[in-house]
Amino acid sequence: MPFHLSAGYKDEVVAKRLGTALRTCREHIAEIFDDVGAQSGFQAGWSARERAVGAAGS
Repeated sequence: MPFHLSAGYKDEVVAKRLGTALRTCREHIAEIFDDVGAQSGFQAGWSARERAVGAAGS
């Protein structure tokens, strides 16, 4: 999902690409925004992606 957010896809597109309900997708997006303190989809996606990459490299 972080890739989709940082690429600027709308919630509807993200949900369809991930094969999930729009409401579920929006709940996950809201969690990501809260977790990383983001103000935009791009910022949320980029921050979540960076955290995932950093955790994988530890």
